[in-house]
Amino acid sequence: MGAVLFGLFAILLILGIPVAFVLALSSIGALVFADYPLVVLGQRFFTALDSFPFMAIPLFMLAGSIMGHGGITRRIIDFALSIVGNIRGALSHVVATSGIMMGGISGSGVADTAALGSIMVPEMKRRKYDPGFSAALVAASGSIGLIIPPSIALIIYGVATQSSIGDLFIAGIIPGVLIGLGFFIYSYFVARKNNYPKEGKVSFHGIWTSFKKAIWALLMPIIIIFGIRGGVFTATEGGAIISVYAFLISAFVYKEIKFKDIPKIFFDAAISTAVISTIIAATTLFSWLLSSEQIPQQITASLLGITENPIILLLLINVILLICGMFLDSGPAILLLAPILAPVSASLGLDPVQFGLIMVINLTIGLLTPPVGTSMYVASNISGVPVMQLSKKLMPFWFIMIAVLLLVTFIPGITTFFIEN
Repeated sequence: MGAVLFGLFAILLILGIPVAFVLALSSIGALVFADYPLVVLGQRFFTALDSFPFMAIPLFMLAGSIMGHGGITRRIIDFALSIVGNIRGALSHVVATSGIMMGGISGSGVADTAALGSIMVPEMKRRKYDPGFSAALVAASGSIGLIIPPSIALIIYGVATQSSIGDLFIAGIIPGVLIGLGFFIYSYFVARKNNYPKEGKVSFHGIWTSFKKAIWALLMPIIIIFGIRGGVFTATEGGAIISVYAFLISAFVYKEIKFKDIPKIFFDAAISTAVISTIIAATTLFSWLLSSEQIPQQITASLLGITENPIILLLLINVILLICGMFLDSGPAILLLAPILAPVSASLGLDPVQFGLIMVINLTIGLLTPPVGTSMYVASNISGVPVMQLSKKLMPFWFIMIAVLLLVTFIPGITTFFIEN
């Protein structure tokens, strides 16, 4: 049955069918081939979505939709500009800084890329920045949202492996900031080389003024992280709390959401949730079939049989995840690969939280690589830069992320420092 399952999966994927339908159709084909009762299909789909932790996803999607309509993104960008405005290439540094700040609010790399790109790409174009560099920076900085809490990918990994979502959120802070700082440093050298403009003087008054305007937005990740980590509420309850908070701030403090906007906000969140829910349901059925054939155990044994050197095995796992990230979005990739590779990482002595960050960073790089790099395509559509040209401009950002990935892989303290202290 395994050959039928993987064979159908490969064929349907090559034909360009959306991943959710590839997973569902290949699973149905395997069920029919193995003479399983088709009632299993409905049972697995229902079981996959009948989960309290998964309720966090639509709630954070709603919070992200409110944030996009409520002027929160613009105030974060204005605050970032007030800090780095006197540095050459200030707008590029604003993008990198905003990527870190926004990652702690929306939880979605693609959403952050779209929000940053729609505002920053036209501004950078107006100031004669290289279009390819601008689009690459926006795509890479926006993708940090998959690592910085409250990441949707970390929630999915936590549910899939029964790991603490609060610990995963805390563990994502240092790697996300390191990646953002790497982008900042690279952008500085590019700006110096091309003589990109400064955006004015930095003053305490300017920083304080923009901070006061952005303070309500900047409090959102603090509420989420400390609330979940402190045991005040669960990740799901945190999604509900932050959605209400975002609406109250956007409607009554910033006054940029009217009641007539509410249907559109909920519709956008519902569409995003429906896409992810379909993928989760289909992936759960696919994973159940893998487990029923003991394929994860076979793969684990095969990997451990290649070599006993933990360094080589960790590098091999990273290569597998990087390749999978090039073809699968983060959600289905995590649900497919976490049950298979988590036992291997555990046998190597890796903390489940550390391995979660290894997996998510690998898949974040996949957002920026062809052929299925979602953030890359979003940035390409916004900027008008062809995908192949954008891929070349993204290469330095890949190397920065891979460098941080290797640090996370071989220095556990980067992910566990805040958890243990």
